[in-house]
Amino acid sequence: MNFSETLKLALSAIWAHKLRSFLTLLGMIIGVTAFMVVFSVLQGFNSYIDEKIAGIGSNTFTIQRFNFDDFKDSDTIAEAQRRNKELTLDDLEYIRARTQMISAIGAKAGGNGRTIRAGSNSMEGVTVDGAEPIIGEIEKIDVLKGRYFTQVENTNGLRVAFIGTDVEDKLFPRGDSLGQEITISGIPYRVIGVRVAKGTVFGRPMDSFVQLPLKTFGSNFGGFRGSRYLYFVGTSASDETFDAAVDEARTLMRLRRQLEPGEKDTFGIVTPDAISGLRDSIFGTTFIVILFVPTIALVVGAIVIMNIMLVAVTERTKEIGIRKSLGARQADILRQFLFEAGTLSAIGGLIGLILAELIGLVISHYLIPTVIPWYAAVIAIGVSAAVGVAAGLFPAWKAARLDPIEALRAD
Repeated sequence: MNFSETLKLALSAIWAHKLRSFLTLLGMIIGVTAFMVVFSVLQGFNSYIDEKIAGIGSNTFTIQRFNFDDFKDSDTIAEAQRRNKELTLDDLEYIRARTQMISAIGAKAGGNGRTIRAGSNSMEGVTVDGAEPIIGEIEKIDVLKGRYFTQVENTNGLRVAFIGTDVEDKLFPRGDSLGQEITISGIPYRVIGVRVAKGTVFGRPMDSFVQLPLKTFGSNFGGFRGSRYLYFVGTSASDETFDAAVDEARTLMRLRRQLEPGEKDTFGIVTPDAISGLRDSIFGTTFIVILFVPTIALVVGAIVIMNIMLVAVTERTKEIGIRKSLGARQADILRQFLFEAGTLSAIGGLIGLILAELIGLVISHYLIPTVIPWYAAVIAIGVSAAVGVAAGLFPAWKAARLDPIEALRAD
């Protein structure tokens, strides 16, 4: 019996018992759907982190008050708060005056959620922060309309604003935000630019922000302290000089703070490798555990398939006897039932994959972009078929070993 005939027999057997076949598929559908949804979310999360790293550049680093190690527990956090002083603009000028490996470095300030008004329109919870003009080049900010800040505007503390698309859509429905005024805490600012939309991540809008020149932000909102902390973003001339630039920044900050050799840093430097390492250390084992849970559903689906195939062998005993009496070999019977189990599982895997893709579209819209690589889709269908074959192996072996005479006597 060739491949096409065996496949036709398997499909006809599945079609002959539609309801039972569908109920059998449910276990595999649920298992594959759950596994692929979880896998796509994890892949999407990793892709998002990698995209953010690529977006700011692989040769970009951040100098901030705390390091990742300072957040191990409450004791280390309390110790770091006592030990690490806030960064200042004098620290930044100290680095700028002495650096040789850092090609560009600029300061940013943490933001606060505030209410923004324009005419009769208002928007609450908008993040307002500050940045130096050089940040636009370092972070490669994409401008949709207008432009980013100039050094003159920052030096003179001019009241200009660079906004996100959500702010423009809400406050200026006709899209005429450039040159218009927005009001923050009673102070007017002129809109000079709009950033390209970034969407949402984990349900958090990335385009609901207003960015001001750093000195404007500091003078209008009470200086750089607390949630308005300063941090520096630097970049090296090339990937080859990146490590040297980071080492130079660390050395200059230690000299600035007069730290002795062997004394712990009183600041933190965050690099793309550090971000990737933190992600892997926190989520590496967690990802495996998370993926293990939907795998259980696949195992349950396999058990259901095995049970149904055993029932099918019992029901079709006489059919098996007739086929054997007409010359069918044990290998033919074995192949028929294995094909039936594998085809049933592959169909379930395909339906599960389609459902996972649809669920992924919903998750991508409201939370985080999800990713199902093509190879994962192929593996999902292949694995589901393999699981079905494995589950149908014992029923198929049992069917193949039936005595034809005894099988013909069956009712």
